[in-house]
Amino acid sequence: MAKELTDLQKIERSITKKYRKELWNPFVTAIKRYELIQPNDRIAVCISGGKDSMLMAKLFQMLARISDVPFETVFLVMDPGYNTSNRQKIEENAARLGIPITVFSSDIFAVADYLNEKSPCYLCARMRRGHLYAKAREMHCNKIALGHHFNDVIETTLLGMFYASQLQGMIPKLHSKNFEGMELIRPLYCVHEDSIIAWARYNNLDFIRCACRFVEESRTASDGVGASKRQEIKVLLAELKKNNPLIEQSIFNSLHAVSIHTFPGLKTRQGDRSFLAFYDGENSSDILAETEREN
Repeated sequence: MAKELTDLQKIERSITKKYRKELWNPFVTAIKRYELIQPNDRIAVCISGGKDSMLMAKLFQMLARISDVPFETVFLVMDPGYNTSNRQKIEENAARLGIPITVFSSDIFAVADYLNEKSPCYLCARMRRGHLYAKAREMHCNKIALGHHFNDVIETTLLGMFYASQLQGMIPKLHSKNFEGMELIRPLYCVHEDSIIAWARYNNLDFIRCACRFVEESRTASDGVGASKRQEIKVLLAELKKNNPLIEQSIFNSLHAVSIHTFPGLKTRQGDRSFLAFYDGENSSDILAETEREN
């Protein structure tokens, strides 16, 4: 008689079996395609308590068991000011998933709320990253891993176009400007949010969402969808997918096939550059190389 699987074994099996094509394969694809892990890396897997970062932690834990590339992980949870129930839910989910977390506290929610009451999300994100880099370095890590997924990538691109008047993507990894020798990686880069939601529901997993006052109030808006610009983009893409189911993949693919020569303007650290600068013979390769170094 076959031995009945434990709850943890069922969760792990769902990743490698039922959702292998949707979760495991694109996770491994991103790791390899973008060269996110090198031998002897020590990676701080940053867990916010949401579905994305919790899944990422589980995927890293499972990869470490079978990887030919030796690397270490630290599962890092920063408490920016969660209430008791949210903090408890994070700890309970980590225990259910078999993830040994290291928790440290900060006062980011309170500071962001005080300094920028109307729109604290950007400030909160910047402060979170700084605290995570600092704690990761203290724990002798050379990388931090964040749970940005496929949909974050394309939504961020559209947000820049629609509301910031710029074409700016979200690359799979980047070197830290303020913490020398540290790097940020995004292993869920090819994983769709719908697949993460489906996996969580299949396993009856209930994760926290952003738990600050600003976001909680946004969710109670009369339209029922929240007030954020990102939510507007999600609604727009959902409408466009009704006529073109592949539109999100098309946007994602376009980010890997940018024709810089076709744009009338480029941003560099030396300032804005017009296509006229190289239209009549100036060395365009130098300008483009300069832009590539910055990105």
